[in-house]
Amino acid sequence: MALTSPTGMARFQRRRRIAMACAIFLILGALLTVRSAWTDNWTHESIEDFGIGVIVLTILGRMWCTLYIGGRKSAEIVRLGPYSMSRNPLYVFSSLGAFGIGMMVGSLTVAFMLAVLCSIAFHFVIQAEEGYLDNVFGETYLVYKHEVPRFFPNLKLYREADVLSVKSSILYKTLFDGLVFFIPYPLLEFVAYLQSVNILPVLFRFY
Repeated sequence: MALTSPTGMARFQRRRRIAMACAIFLILGALLTVRSAWTDNWTHESIEDFGIGVIVLTILGRMWCTLYIGGRKSAEIVRLGPYSMSRNPLYVFSSLGAFGIGMMVGSLTVAFMLAVLCSIAFHFVIQAEEGYLDNVFGETYLVYKHEVPRFFPNLKLYREADVLSVKSSILYKTLFDGLVFFIPYPLLEFVAYLQSVNILPVLFRFY
């Protein structure tokens, strides 16, 4: 799927957000029947607490990306900060957020499953976006593709910027968008309670 115009790109981004929202609701629905298989509360609670830490890291990472890319995503090729190590660090941190949500269930298996599913979904999004960037930036983007990994960061490539300029409104929007990753926590805690009193069935248990 090649996107050749800013209008087409904007339309695709809107559809992507809708599709991702639908996928999140489907995943949360599936989690209604899942419970941690760990029998000791200490392990279960430790995994949940670590998941909260992962969510915090996700939000900070997405804000870090916005410091470099905010307002410039379709205007220029940014090759500094997180974008010097990965061409799609926002999606890397979002996949990390999916991992954190899975950990809130108290299950490492669910965490890995959600992270993998999220990464696969982003793979198709990235392919579409690359078609647009190829058409807009040509050789500049081809060089960037050749030198920097598509997804998994290469820490050896890291390059910092001396000065950063970002619109505060975009940074705040990224912060508030990131807070969505915390929404599953109270919901999953309530689900765990309903499961404990046998109102919701537990169909799957994962370590």
